[in-house]
Amino acid sequence: RVGGITLYPFIIIRPEYNNKVTIHHEKIHIEQQKELLVVFFYFLYVYYWLKGKIKGLTNGDAYMSIPFEKEAYENERNFSYLETRKKQSWKNYIN
Repeated sequence: RVGGITLYPFIIIRPEYNNKVTIHHEKIHIEQQKELLVVFFYFLYVYYWLKGKIKGLTNGDAYMSIPFEKEAYENERNFSYLETRKKQSWKNYIN
């Protein structure tokens, strides 16, 4: 179940998921989207999800294989992450 989504520049979060971890996770996506001029983020997001599906992954596993999600999940509890994050850091999460 989706708890939140970022549609630049907006973050939309279900009330039951409205907490600082979810908000921080989505703020990481804001930075990723800005770096990729928004449209390229969405293009790559779908590309990496489809790549996972072609490999035979479940929807959930394909989602978790997306580099943008890997970066956001790994750093969602590190509330100082955005202060030190280098641009294009999501590339470090490409398999």
